[in-house]
Amino acid sequence: MSAQPRFGSDGLVPAVVQDADTGAVLMLAHMNDEAWHRTLRTGQAWFWSRSRGELWEKGATSGNRMAVIEVRLDCDDDSVLLRVHPSGPACHTGEPSCFFTVVELEPGD
Repeated sequence: MSAQPRFGSDGLVPAVVQDADTGAVLMLAHMNDEAWHRTLRTGQAWFWSRSRGELWEKGATSGNRMAVIEVRLDCDDDSVLLRVHPSGPACHTGEPSCFFTVVELEPGD
């Protein structure tokens, strides 16, 4: 049996999605047990939508799918890293990554 994440009390585990070629962080989503197993079985990124309360395949509607190249767990098995080849923008806004808002640092004392 291969490694498996430790799901939280809510049945979810955070999943960081990274472009396998550039190393860019594309998005953060959540997976439940079914999304985890579908991802491993299909080689496509599947997640659990906390807002909609349903399973979803990334890009099923938009066409911006994510082919999973590698799956990693962190040292505590409570976070997932999906290294992917995206077929379009990761963000629903059309941006390549969901992390496009820059926040200025506040100088400290």
